[in-house]
Amino acid sequence: MSRLLIVSNRLPVSVERRKGKLHFKGSVGGVATGLGSYHKSHESLWVGWADVPGRLDSLERKRIASELRAEHQCVPVFLTTEDVRGFYHGFSNKTLWPLFHQFTQYAEFDASTWAVYERANRKFRDTVLEVAEPGDIIWVQDYQLMLLPQMLREKLPDAAIGFFLHIPFPTVEVFRMLPQRREVLDGLLGADLIGFHTYDYVRYFLGTARRLAGTEDQSGRITVDGHQLLVDAFPMGIDFDRYAEGIDVPGAKREATRVRERTRSRKIILSVDRLDYTKGIPDRLRAFAAFLERHPEWRDKVTLIAVAVPSRTRVEHYKALKREVDELVGSINGTYSTIEWTPVRYLYRSLPFNTLVGMYAVADVALVTPLRDGMNLIAKEYVAAHAGREGVLVLSEMAGAARELSEAVQVNPFDLDGMVDAIHRALTMPAEEQIQRNKAMVQRLKRYTVQRWAEDFLGRLEEVKGAQAELEARLLDRPAQERMLERFSTARHRLLVLDYDGTLTAFSDDPAAVRPDDWLLETLGELAGSQHTEVVVVSGRDRHTLGEWFAGLPLDLVAEHGVWVRSNGEDWLTIEPMNDEWKSRIRPVLEAFTDRTPGSFVEEKDFSLVWHYRAVDRRLAETRVGELKETLVSLVGDYDLAVTEGNRVIEVRAAGVNKGRAAYRWMCRDDLDFVFFAGDDHTDEDVFEVAPEGSWTVKVGLGPTRAAYSVRHPRELRALLERMAGDGG
Repeated sequence: MSRLLIVSNRLPVSVERRKGKLHFKGSVGGVATGLGSYHKSHESLWVGWADVPGRLDSLERKRIASELRAEHQCVPVFLTTEDVRGFYHGFSNKTLWPLFHQFTQYAEFDASTWAVYERANRKFRDTVLEVAEPGDIIWVQDYQLMLLPQMLREKLPDAAIGFFLHIPFPTVEVFRMLPQRREVLDGLLGADLIGFHTYDYVRYFLGTARRLAGTEDQSGRITVDGHQLLVDAFPMGIDFDRYAEGIDVPGAKREATRVRERTRSRKIILSVDRLDYTKGIPDRLRAFAAFLERHPEWRDKVTLIAVAVPSRTRVEHYKALKREVDELVGSINGTYSTIEWTPVRYLYRSLPFNTLVGMYAVADVALVTPLRDGMNLIAKEYVAAHAGREGVLVLSEMAGAARELSEAVQVNPFDLDGMVDAIHRALTMPAEEQIQRNKAMVQRLKRYTVQRWAEDFLGRLEEVKGAQAELEARLLDRPAQERMLERFSTARHRLLVLDYDGTLTAFSDDPAAVRPDDWLLETLGELAGSQHTEVVVVSGRDRHTLGEWFAGLPLDLVAEHGVWVRSNGEDWLTIEPMNDEWKSRIRPVLEAFTDRTPGSFVEEKDFSLVWHYRAVDRRLAETRVGELKETLVSLVGDYDLAVTEGNRVIEVRAAGVNKGRAAYRWMCRDDLDFVFFAGDDHTDEDVFEVAPEGSWTVKVGLGPTRAAYSVRHPRELRALLERMAGDGG
């Protein structure tokens, strides 16, 4: 495998200053823990922020960079205090974090922190560019660096770039609240592969890209300006053996014994989380209080150990949350404590690994009930520590891990009564059932470890780049263009057949908004005005529109995908006798679907009807298209009609009529020594198929095609036509 560059906000190594000296030690938590073991066992460099307290002189920076690179395979990004305030504490955690977790009431929209976020992402980009080599795989992590994929793509167009979001992705209604929504979305679309923990987040992202950027997707594949990327779900695993075997480490055993001695024979419920409003800690405490109130038989028989790891202690929301948790713990203990029993043992600190695993091992129940969480690895760690043993996981339905850990006691964290029932069920569950449930979850976690997760993501990234390379092998590169232009300039009889929408112009939600601009009219006029060149525009547009748009130009036109043809300056003719008697039967069907589908409309042409759905919500469109096609197929058989799909349209027209059949009228001549055809969708494949051997056939956009060549975007084709016009004397 190629060398891997992992890029995240923080490095897996922290730098501390003690008594004036710098010390290096491994970081705990988050991406650092999840990817740390993979990083150590593979050829990789990790690029991230070197969070060093105090000011650094140039010598200290060099020493830190040298030691991190030599001893830890890490490359530091140095951020100023202002950078950290605006980038990390500001836009990342005061805007993106609450918004993506759908706590919109906490989101702050500040243009100044956005500017710092942009600047910090550029600093990460510059550091990556300093160490990147050809063939490297670049894997960008999480919400702090959402602009980085596109920034890297601009500088390293051929690089393999992956992005993984470790928090939830919100619905489009929430994401569109972000003033910089398009910049963030474009930043992500620079990646080759975008990964999320669950398919829900995949769906939300694809819907957002469709609504805000106008992208199309097929099985999670998106094409943006000729660049294809894939969006998929990769549920993150854990280092299973570390937790399963960690309970036998002496330090963990001592912790387990100590906790058991303090709680005596009481049942232990364990709650471990960062102190964050997304984790639902106050709701958890209220549920435990309600449990003690409704089940007095459990008083003095159960202890809740609540571990809250300090987080963003200077932010006001977190200060208020700390006060609320302190007050709830005090209230519960004040109400129910006895001389012998304290219901809640509250620890406000982070725990070393052995202490945490010891607590996992001794806990009868793990209460993991976030209000919203991208994955939640604590749930998986607890299950791993109970491999083959008793223990009950109570898990929030709102955690990404709930999709994998279906055998857990799942609960809605907003439902107080449901939380109380879940606690009672967990405490009274028979031992055999506990073991059976854990066994099923353990087998899953053993198979899909963090190692497997990383390998799956990176393997898929290489597949995506391989597929992209195959598509790009068909690109009409500079040498091919020069060969084509040489043939064009020496040919005596040239034929250019050109599709319109998506080929000569980009698509628009409003079909009437893409009239030919002055440049296009002038260029086509120059080409068609040459005595050696014949130009034909082949379109699905109606004849009246095409006639108006290209009036006065010496070119030929084909309308309605081949129903109407018009030679230069002559009258419109149909290829064969046509009728439209069937419209009275089909039109009401299309209109009924339009009434049920906001954003759609029916276009009527002389001998066809078209249902447009470009402006329709993607999920609704998928449903309606299937329903409409099924309905139409049952109707068109009596009329010898065909139902065809174009780019976000469904068209009903006479069977046997297509662009290929119409274009063949021009292409079949023996005197042609240069034939060029360009089109963008599957209606143009009929022309690619009938083009004479030796023709120059070009698909606009990447994807499977019968064309010999591809270009990424209509603007590339327009540039090519401009060169032809210059050589077409």
